[in-house]
Amino acid sequence: MGESVACPEIVVSREGGILEISIRRPDRRNALTHPMYDAMTAALAEADADPGVRVALITGTEDCFTAGNDMVEFLQNPPKGNDSPVMRFLDQILMQEKPIVAAVNGPAVGIGTTLLLHCDLVYCARGARLQMPFVSLGLCPEAGASYLLPQIMGHPRAAQLLMLAETFTGEQAVEYGLANAVHDDGEYLQKAREAAARLAAQPPASVRMTKAFLRQPQRDAVAKQMRAEGDAFLARLGAPEAREAMMAFMEKRKPDFSRFE
Repeated sequence: MGESVACPEIVVSREGGILEISIRRPDRRNALTHPMYDAMTAALAEADADPGVRVALITGTEDCFTAGNDMVEFLQNPPKGNDSPVMRFLDQILMQEKPIVAAVNGPAVGIGTTLLLHCDLVYCARGARLQMPFVSLGLCPEAGASYLLPQIMGHPRAAQLLMLAETFTGEQAVEYGLANAVHDDGEYLQKAREAAARLAAQPPASVRMTKAFLRQPQRDAVAKQMRAEGDAFLARLGAPEAREAMMAFMEKRKPDFSRFE
């Protein structure tokens, strides 16, 4: 599979109508930085623009999908406004015309889980561990999760995963309606590639039209909620609760929220 590196930690490759985006920053559990978001956004835009590409596939390294945002960068250089790299990535994945397949193993934290809401097929390894710890970090959901999760799995379970920030497995992701299937750790990526190849062999215009019909009824509502979440998320980054949570994370201690109302 011929490869072109979009940035050192995002490797983009193409074969048989599949554009594969690999998150490769294993020393930091594939934590995402602004340049990595920009590279993924560009790769997805390339997939939509290139007639030779039928489907995009997103994966991580063998033992990790992504630990979410790089907390050091978030503290030193937090995103500002709706034109920040992370917001541009979310806009792209929301409006993507061609199907997206995800192959998930190991940690899939924060946006590592919520981006799956915008993928069309999701295949997890048994070793996958998904989590949305926004509340625990003094933040709020993003990527339209507060709208989509209750629709997919019901309010009680969505509240459990968002408000208690509980970790869940690949098997549970399938049970909850967030993933299509779970496979052994040595097989999940190949199964995702096989599904992507099957999609790439389908009539391309019909596939795009079907995805549009599946997504369109709620796209405007998701976009509106995503924007509201994004505004609140950016505001929360400077809030005392978030500063305490992030400093505790950096200092490897338990945060103390007892003084906050």
